[in-house]
Amino acid sequence: MSLLPRTAEEFSSADYWERFFKKRGERAFEWYGDYNKLCGVLHKYIKVQDKVLVVGCGNSELSEQLYDVGYKHLTNIDISETVVAHMNQRNAERRPDLTFHQVDATQTPYEDASFQAALDKGTLDAVASEEEGALARRMITEVSRVLKVGGRYVCVTLAQESVIKLAVDHFVQLGCAVRLHCLQEERGKEEEDTFALPVFVLICTKFRQPMPTPILEMCIGDDGAPVRHTRVCELLSAVREYQGYSVLRKRLRTSTDPSSNLCLTLCDAKVGLPRYTLTVQDCPAGAKVPRPNQFAIFIVPRGSETAWLYSSTEGRRQLAASANFRRLVVVSMHRNQEYTDMQAVQSELSPVVMDLAPPGMPTNQQVPFLSVGGGLGWREEVSRGVSQLSGEYCVENVRGEDGELYRRLVFLSNISLVQSESRLVSSNTASSHKKKNKKKTKAASTAVTLSAGVSVDSGFLCCAHHEVMVAGLSMLGVGTPQNKDDPVSVLLVGLGGGGLPQFLRDFVPNATVEVVELDPVVLEVAKEWFGFRPDDRLTVTLGDGLERICSLEKEGGHLFDVIMFDVDNKDSSLGMSCPPAGFVETPVLQKVFNLLTPRGLFILNLVCRDPVLRKNVLERVRSVFPTILSRKIAEEINEVLLCSREQKDAALILPSMSQAAKNFQSMLSTDRTEPKKRPHIDIAEMLENLKIE
Repeated sequence: MSLLPRTAEEFSSADYWERFFKKRGERAFEWYGDYNKLCGVLHKYIKVQDKVLVVGCGNSELSEQLYDVGYKHLTNIDISETVVAHMNQRNAERRPDLTFHQVDATQTPYEDASFQAALDKGTLDAVASEEEGALARRMITEVSRVLKVGGRYVCVTLAQESVIKLAVDHFVQLGCAVRLHCLQEERGKEEEDTFALPVFVLICTKFRQPMPTPILEMCIGDDGAPVRHTRVCELLSAVREYQGYSVLRKRLRTSTDPSSNLCLTLCDAKVGLPRYTLTVQDCPAGAKVPRPNQFAIFIVPRGSETAWLYSSTEGRRQLAASANFRRLVVVSMHRNQEYTDMQAVQSELSPVVMDLAPPGMPTNQQVPFLSVGGGLGWREEVSRGVSQLSGEYCVENVRGEDGELYRRLVFLSNISLVQSESRLVSSNTASSHKKKNKKKTKAASTAVTLSAGVSVDSGFLCCAHHEVMVAGLSMLGVGTPQNKDDPVSVLLVGLGGGGLPQFLRDFVPNATVEVVELDPVVLEVAKEWFGFRPDDRLTVTLGDGLERICSLEKEGGHLFDVIMFDVDNKDSSLGMSCPPAGFVETPVLQKVFNLLTPRGLFILNLVCRDPVLRKNVLERVRSVFPTILSRKIAEEINEVLLCSREQKDAALILPSMSQAAKNFQSMLSTDRTEPKKRPHIDIAEMLENLKIE
């Protein structure tokens, strides 16, 4: 299977290329290549016996080299009298039939349909900037006129977007077939002073009758298989991707940067769908790396790509440090793609990975492939759908590195983030587990049976921040002898798969939970695929969480012991991905305060990468809540804020939490109706490393 590269967004932006081409100056014309580089494509599209018009020949040796291998019908034109005189003089003796004429390419003296081919090496690029492209349009119009039916315009170009779009649009409107070849430099030839952009060869074939739908194709190298595109914008996008890949490739082959997070997507050449994502991680300068350990490829097992170690910049740095290679490329496999085995994956990647090798790496050196357990991992998609609010989603089963089976909800707009996750057990295993574990301390937790012969283990919280949010109920004094029979009312904004609210309903005695969920599709997914079962103690209100809070406060008479925010932000441009900014504005926080009972607790799942923004959020929370504890989640960006309505003594609050955790744990571990039902949570561990804010 052949793979096509797609580079990071940096190389796809118009601003990047605008800056790039401003810097290139006139040097670009020196890197178009000689006959040896171009002959594969030229011989493919121009026959030896063809009459060829060489447009803007300049003092290039290409026509001379073509003549020497048998092309005897070359008509060379250039607007410069000096160049034409020099070239005629240079070839008078050795190549008497090779002629050069001073002719303006925008108005030639030749009759219609005079040539089988027109060859242009850099002339279109040179004239396209003049008169805002008007000169280039007149030139390619003239080229179109003098070509015979079946004739080809063969243009060697750097494919600056404005230039290539002008040419492709023109020939598509004429009904011509358009094909682009991207000519990559040989591996190992990158040097500091070489030009980073690849050379393209544009071939436009003139038909007698215009094509009903345009033929737009891209090929890699001289003889790469053509990939068909349906629209001009898709073809131009492919050009940008290859340009970006070439720049990325040179950057990686000539320098290292431990702070960068360069990323490359490899797509299936036939269907164009993403197949692999490669992220490059270099070791810090000065790191002691054994000489043989220059370069390695790490294959992330399927189902593990969202783990902190593989999905975050910090995690990949830690992975690279532990692997101790000068450069580590972390490879993730995409959903909806078939992978046979590790050997097949290595065979696919091997032709590509040397492009990403560090400076000085010999092209023939063996590159080790690393993995966890030596296998590809396992993932199975069980459902896919579309939410009008959140976009396309999939529900999938994965085998974790611990060998357990998990079910996940992932919105495809952010494939590195697991929206919800539950641990699955076989329905047969769950029922037999209760029989076999009568003498064991940790018996099976409650399990909600699903249709596919598996059950959701509702006593197991997959998300560490959910465990901390549950453990935070210790601040209420839940589980103490004096409070053991008190009801606990919870308002939770954000349903996900329903694991957190079901845990509260199932394991916190006398708890009632109202969940507010904006997306009705999420509720249906939770019911169908995550075993979510609401009842009189667990209700769901569909609607906007902020509006619900405002209406509850306005109505009055509604007080909760706990209000939890566990809702993500769909705007990925902000530095805070959870919650949306509106949820932590001071007026909203004040409404939350007003909706709490005197002992009430506000629990916030905060995911904020921007330290300034985090500081602002904390200042707003402090302005409303007198006591705030925070708990950062190890190896995650999440942190949980426990905000009490009561003023608590800072010197006593942390020591008191230790005893409160023991009381709460004891209560969770005792169920009068089902003695063998246990939740999988360590309250004391979840409350370690609490910090007073």
